Amino acid sequence: MDTGDRLLTPGEVAALFRVDPKTVTRWAAAGRIGSIRTPGGHRRFRESEVRALLEGEGVLDELEEGPENRPRNAGPANPPGGGPAGAGHMGLH
Repeated sequence: MDTGDRLLTPGEVAALFRVDPKTVTRWAAAGRIGSIRTPGGHRRFRESEVRALLEGEGVLDELEEGPENRPRNAGPANPPGGGPAGAGHMGLH
């Protein structure tokens, strides 16, 4: 019986969420997504948990705001106060 607990790499999780793999690693370090460590120290993620998060059953709703954490195909963020997108924003270049 397949339990859906295949282990995914940070890159595979990142592709599903359309974020950078380093963002997935930050989520894991912050406890926003569960991970396990391989004997070599690499992070792996349970597919069942990742799928649940993708379906809105997890804690990723409270992610820190920032362009690096939005899906790559998302439009501009809506800034507080309803001003133009990017007003007063200093990019991380």
